[in-house]
Amino acid sequence: MIVDLHAHYPMHLLVRRASQTLRPHHDTHALMLCLGRRRLVDRLRALLLWIANRLFNYPRSGKPAVTIPNLQKGGVGVALSVIVVPYDEVGWKALHGAPPAPGSIKHVARQIRWVEKDLARKPDAAVAHNPQQLATIRAAGKIALIHAVEGGFLVGETVPKIQANVAELAKLGVAYVTVAHLFFRKVATNAPALPFLKDKTYECLFSQPAKGLCDLGIAAVEAMVDKGVLVDVTHMSERAIDDTLALLDRIDPKRQVPLIATHSACSFGKREYNISDRHIEAIAERNGVVGLIACRHYMSDGLPAPQTFDDSMDIIYCHIDRIHKLTGCYEHVALGSDLDGFIKPTLPGLETPAEFRFVEQELIKQYGHGPAQQICSDNALRVLSHWGQQGSI
Repeated sequence: MIVDLHAHYPMHLLVRRASQTLRPHHDTHALMLCLGRRRLVDRLRALLLWIANRLFNYPRSGKPAVTIPNLQKGGVGVALSVIVVPYDEVGWKALHGAPPAPGSIKHVARQIRWVEKDLARKPDAAVAHNPQQLATIRAAGKIALIHAVEGGFLVGETVPKIQANVAELAKLGVAYVTVAHLFFRKVATNAPALPFLKDKTYECLFSQPAKGLCDLGIAAVEAMVDKGVLVDVTHMSERAIDDTLALLDRIDPKRQVPLIATHSACSFGKREYNISDRHIEAIAERNGVVGLIACRHYMSDGLPAPQTFDDSMDIIYCHIDRIHKLTGCYEHVALGSDLDGFIKPTLPGLETPAEFRFVEQELIKQYGHGPAQQICSDNALRVLSHWGQQGSI
């Protein structure tokens, strides 16, 4: 069984059919339900996202990768269903360096409702809101989706709002928040993560302060630890990860709260997005995991460019072996595909979750059943067992 720590299931629910002339979608009914908004600006956003998905996100089929049938085919039993709100992160009212916009939490809650309504019509899947529900859903042989949020700017624009909103997210069953994302929004500084831009170009276009966590980021991490929402350091700058580690050591000196990087890669090359050796070791010291992303740009940075599925597996082995060498075990590596998260091109042979069954087979051949099971599911499930544990600070 596979646990995918980072999959963009809600992405295809964000899109409304902008015109009856567009080619019918595989799940037209879900698309017609998803927004329910009638304003022209919303229709325009939906059309732009539909175009962007077809050109820069979805596989060659033109259909979303992260669907229940594809998860079933790939043996993915648990997927973290990641909520993003693109138009709240970047746009004419949401610019790089701007503070978080008021009311973004409503957009997060609305997407959560869309996912739950969509899955209510699917007999083979359900939403898990806590570890107990997760166990029940898996025991019934169903796929479990778990809500997650990408972008700390969505959590609130003031410290009191952040505290209240994180408490609400915890009640809604959100397992983790990725505190940083693509652009600096006065929460935490981020690593460049636009694959089509070189890091230096990104840094020239989008300058950031010489800090890690801002006051809003500190408030978010504190509230998340208190309410049992896991902290995801993917997308953070090295300084921001350092600040997060220092903050966690102050509020959780016994290191009971695991730290996660749900969709990342080891640093073999020069891309700042990829996680450094010392931060992999720090995540291991907190009994956390690094989820390996399916993006070719990041996974192959500093390694031979993959052309085939076998090449992709060789790259995955390199990352697993690096984490094993640094930590002395296989307990701190997992899978976090980021599929449907604009990571195109993916590693060859990993366009959809359906191919994950082959990944699991190859991991068993390479490492044996025990380590392969740890990598595919056990490590992620161990971390998720801490989800919802409140009152740590």
